[in-house]
This record gives sequence, C-alpha cells and structure tokens, in this order.
Amino acid sequence: MRIAIDSQPLESEHSVRGIGVQISELISELKKLENKDFCLDVVDFNVIDLSKYDVVHYPYFHPFFLTLPPKKPAKKVLVTIDDLIPLIYPKYYPFGLRGRIRFEFQKKRLKYVDGILTISETSKKDICRFLGVKPDKIRVVHLAPKAIFKKLMEIELIKTKKKYNLPNEFVLYVGDVNYNKNILGLITACKIAQKTLVIVGKHAKEIESSLDNDYLTGPMDWIRYLRGEIHPEIAHYKRLAKEFRSNSNIIRLGYVQDDELVKIYNLASVYCQPSFYEGFGLPVVEAFACGTPVVAAKTQALVEIAKGAALFADPENSNDISEKIIKGVEDKKTRQLLIGEGYKVSKNYSWEKTAKEVLKTYKDLTI
Repeated sequence: MRIAIDSQPLESEHSVRGIGVQISELISELKKLENKDFCLDVVDFNVIDLSKYDVVHYPYFHPFFLTLPPKKPAKKVLVTIDDLIPLIYPKYYPFGLRGRIRFEFQKKRLKYVDGILTISETSKKDICRFLGVKPDKIRVVHLAPKAIFKKLMEIELIKTKKKYNLPNEFVLYVGDVNYNKNILGLITACKIAQKTLVIVGKHAKEIESSLDNDYLTGPMDWIRYLRGEIHPEIAHYKRLAKEFRSNSNIIRLGYVQDDELVKIYNLASVYCQPSFYEGFGLPVVEAFACGTPVVAAKTQALVEIAKGAALFADPENSNDISEKIIKGVEDKKTRQLLIGEGYKVSKNYSWEKTAKEVLKTYKDLTI
C-alpha cells in the first residue's frame, strides 16, 4: 500500500502554526509504522504524478482557497478538514465574491473525495452541515499533545520564570487571537478576577502590524472602504490592540519554543480556553498533560475533548469565566481534582494512537 501526503503545508506559512505542527507529528508517527505492506511518501502534490499511489492524503483544507485539484488525482483521495470557522462566523471572516466562487469549486471537488478526516465530533457535524457531506464519509481522529508536554519539577522552572519575568500567579492562554477565541472576554474576566493574563503566541505579540493591512483585496473590500466602513477583522484587532496597550496586567510573550512553553504551562496557576468555538482545542490537552488546572468555555468541542476535567464557563459571560478562574486558582480542593482528572484525560490522546487510526483509515479506503 503506497500512500502520499502533501508536503505543501510544511513548506508555507503553515509550517510553524498548528496545522504544520500536527502534520509533522502525524508524519513522524506514521513513518514508524512503515513496513513491507505500507510505504509513506511526503511529496509536493503539484510536481509529482499521484496516479501511482493507492491513497493520496491532502492534510489541509480551506473553504475559500483551491486546496483540492479540479480532477481526482489518484485511486483514492483522503482530505483532512480541521474546522470551518470562517463559515461559522462569516461576519468576522468575510470571503467576498472570489471566496464564494472558490467555495463552490471546493464543495464540488469534495464529491470525488473518498474519505474525510476531522478532529472532533463537533467538526464532523459542521462538515455535514456546511459542505453537504454524508456522515459515513467522515472519520473523527483526535489531535494529541507532543510528548514534551508533561509535569516538571519546580527546580526546572526557575530560569524560565526569571527569563520572562512571570508573576507567582497568572492565567495562561496559548494561541492566536482571532474573533472566535474570545480574547476580549478573557481580558475582561481577568480584570474582574484581578489576575495577570499571560498570552503566548505570535499573533497577539504582533497584533499592531495587522492594523497596517487595509484588506483591499476584492470588490467588497473596496466598497466597504469607499463607504468609510472598517473591515470586521481589522475592527476586532483594533479593539484588542487598545486593550493590550491600556492593560498593564497583560503579558504578551510572542512565539515560544516548546521546551520553554512546557515550563510556562507548569508555572501557570490556571489555563483558560474561553473560545466561542473550537474545532478541537489542543492547548487544553497540553495543559492537562502539564498538570495545569483548566477553565474552558462550555462549547461543544471543548466539552467533548475535556471530558469533564475542566471548569466550564459561559463564553458570553465574563463574570462566569472570572468566577471559574478564581475557583481554579484559589480553591485547593478544586485545583487538585482538576489536576488529577486532567492528567487522566491527557492519557487518552497520543500521536501514536492518532497515527494508528489514520493508518486504519488508509487501509479501509483500499479494501
């Protein structure tokens, strides 16, 4: 059985983001499973003949970009669709005329696809709803934290705490700051709770540079510009930038290497994922693995992934988020319970397990 995975997401801006990291981890584990009956090639699908492969795997899908070719390129085609956030929040991710046209092409091309992988039951429902795909064509295979994310000794954390000038007590958030992440709600909650918020991620650190982009890329953008209206995404970033500038209790660390990030997780009093929507929510599982109590939004995917091991709050209610943060930080009994349950849940997720499930999907497609 010859399998090919498209290498293009590893050679673009996606390489250091969530999608690139998860593809790299999957490939690494799949390579360990190679034998006389299974061979995996990681190749650029734009420059190689794919017809010789039993299954070709497109590990990245975007509804508004042509990530699938016009015609079926091989015997069997598998595509990974993580989430459809731009379709769920069209106001904040306006796709314009060209985006609509590409979306119709992408939906049409999905018809020749033999199987779809996604990362949660929540995303599976969204794929059926927005893309018109039948449920039996979709298989849920969860993401996993890297092995580096684990509980560390206090002595191992001293240098990192000093390097980033971290306080003894803080709320941690890891990831980008797009609208669906509800960072404005988290900032308000931390103000109410009087807790320092530490944000790890390049997006938050460089948010001001997003304001330099006028987003004049299509007809609707120009119409909006001539009307004197601001692009919804720019408006969101401006509100965030204002909060970042005016709040001395927010620490933006930017991009942090994994060997430092694991220590920051361990140092955090609580990890908070306040998102309005997630396809999965990998930092929640990373925090579990590091023994960090978690506060999460009571939304479908996060409830599905955390399996009762977090304190859940209404993402629309910053007071509720604040109350859960205070409880997670100050209630010793609750903290110990969350740490223990979170660690147990983290053991349900591993890249070895994920790779075996993906390999089974390849085999099932070739039967």
